[in-house]
Amino acid sequence: MKQGSLLLVDDDRHLLESMTEWLRDQGYYVDAVLGCADALAQLKRRTYDLLLIDVRLQDGDGFDLLEQVLRTYPDAQIMLMTGYGDADAAIEAVRAGACDYLTKPLIDEELLLAIERSLTQRQVLEENAELRRELNKQFATGHIVGQDPQMRRLFEMIQSVADTRATILVTGESGTGKSMIARAIHRHSSRSAKPFIEVACGALHENLLESELFGHVQGSFTGAISDKTGKFMQADGGTIFLDEVGTSSPAMQVKLLRVLQELEFEQVGGDKTFHVDVRVILATNENLAEAVAAGRFRQDLYYRINVINLELPALRQRKGDIPLLAQTFLDQVREDTNRPITGFSDDALAALEIYSWPGNIRELQNVVERAVLLGKSELITAADLPRDILGRASYMVPRAGNMTLKEALEEPERQIIHEVLEANNWNRNATADSLGVNRTTLYKKMKKLGLEDREYAG
Repeated sequence: MKQGSLLLVDDDRHLLESMTEWLRDQGYYVDAVLGCADALAQLKRRTYDLLLIDVRLQDGDGFDLLEQVLRTYPDAQIMLMTGYGDADAAIEAVRAGACDYLTKPLIDEELLLAIERSLTQRQVLEENAELRRELNKQFATGHIVGQDPQMRRLFEMIQSVADTRATILVTGESGTGKSMIARAIHRHSSRSAKPFIEVACGALHENLLESELFGHVQGSFTGAISDKTGKFMQADGGTIFLDEVGTSSPAMQVKLLRVLQELEFEQVGGDKTFHVDVRVILATNENLAEAVAAGRFRQDLYYRINVINLELPALRQRKGDIPLLAQTFLDQVREDTNRPITGFSDDALAALEIYSWPGNIRELQNVVERAVLLGKSELITAADLPRDILGRASYMVPRAGNMTLKEALEEPERQIIHEVLEANNWNRNATADSLGVNRTTLYKKMKKLGLEDREYAG
């Protein structure tokens, strides 16, 4: 049997029976009904790859049935058939959602070709939908890597707030992934099919930023040679992400407060008020509470944007995630460059874990990319890492003599873990949380460093 199930709807019983028999001979699964009510009842019992519906039915109209089916089953593939076809009716059918429009009497070869074309189209649509689902996974929390307890709590918050209308403030140091968090929120929301618009507020002068956000009318300033649609209008129905909002001027803060409260604005040089439906996510690496106290940031705007605060930890606060992040970045670069590097040596991982990462995740990604491109063997070694990372690591360990870097790094790591275990009365769960690592990582390190038995660890 061919890959395809069909539902025929026609009140001409003789034609219906002959079409059903012929299509079954061609290898299709076919059910047949005489009218609208029977068709709707049949659709509740099973789904079909394609519906072939006559326009004129005794208990209704094929166009009406088309509308009812698509309202309940929006992905249905529907072909209309009529004995009174014309070009205007065909256009109307396609506009109403039909995938094709056939005129009776139906010619066998043309009917088969139309059915196969419609089924192929359905397959393409299903493949595209699956691709969109995979992309949604990829660009939602699936690519925000982390097993650290702080990150797991952050993932849970994203899931909780994504589909609300609340304004969200994402805070954290530069390079911690604030833009990725904003995109994850958008992808998990009901607005995911609508635009996600990102604006780097700190990269634009105040006058340019106002035009960028709200648009301008022709002639409103030198160089405004035509009307421009602003980012808020482009994001209508979706999400706008305002990065580095702490850099905005006092005058811009007033305008932002109004658009956040009323979702209304005017273009630069214009007097027409526009209303938009947007979800606003903002981000900053500044301490806005301190900026408010210093008079650099409006208090009312701060309270307005700080409805929900998602604070991203610095990478040095989640060191247990460094091996996982490093491997993720390595896999990405390897896929793009086809390099034969598969992982990291122990001394390379030790150096990465002890480094303080002032540039956070962005810096780690750049370091891994550099190491992959310059590496000569299957594993990235400490020799493939930048000197400043090895230099920072060497400041934190005693001179190693003939020891490897891995061996030299193990002793201070052992001391740190031992001290935190003692402080937590050897409660491993509390120790893992204090160190910012997951419990599995802590257990492995304790075993490797001889800290499994409290009696022999001191």
